[in-house]
Amino acid sequence: MSPCSKNAVTKNLDRYYHLLGLEPGASIEEVNQAYKDLVFIWHPDRIPGDNRRLQEKAEEKLKSINEARDSLRAAHREGRTSESRASRRSPSPPSPRRNPRSSSSYRRPPRRPSRDLSHADLRGANFREKDLSGRNMEGAILVDANLSDAFMHRVNLTGADLSGANLFRANLLEADLRYAILRDTNLIGADLSGADLRHADLRGAKVGTSNRLLVKLTGTKLTDAILPDGSVYQ
Repeated sequence: MSPCSKNAVTKNLDRYYHLLGLEPGASIEEVNQAYKDLVFIWHPDRIPGDNRRLQEKAEEKLKSINEARDSLRAAHREGRTSESRASRRSPSPPSPRRNPRSSSSYRRPPRRPSRDLSHADLRGANFREKDLSGRNMEGAILVDANLSDAFMHRVNLTGADLSGANLFRANLLEADLRYAILRDTNLIGADLSGADLRHADLRGAKVGTSNRLLVKLTGTKLTDAILPDGSVYQ
């Protein structure tokens, strides 16, 4: 395989790893687990039937996830990922005749956006339908933020301030919301299955009608959380 072909293969593999939220060179076990997590989040059956636009988006996302998983499995079978990993760990030294940093043709490679949003000031931000799964948002200020229909599977929101935020139909599966402030937050239609809400403050949060709970709480941890009516869950 020519050097140009190898570079093209490596770039494609990196793109597939990125689609699955993994670092290049991740093991096949990590690929499989990431695939399962993303399918659980993006499966069209989880999207309300009346939201056709979001269902189409989920279908396209699922196609990309399937392509990434299948391509990385094939690459692992052929041993190409080990070549990619080795090339990253042992890059070719620059030619002594030319200093790449002094060359007019040198370009610093672009950095990918950081997944760490801990303690960030995001008040009023619009994250509608955004995929924030797995992000570290510990202590972030999300007052009055729009997080409706957002995918936040396993997001770390420990101690975050979500006062007045709109979490309508947000996917918060297994999210860490310990000590989070959720006062007057709109949680109608949100999925908090498996989430950790211990010691969270939910006073005034919208969770349903007077006689019907409209939030999924399967397996949710609520010990010592302050509930919408001001009582403490024991």
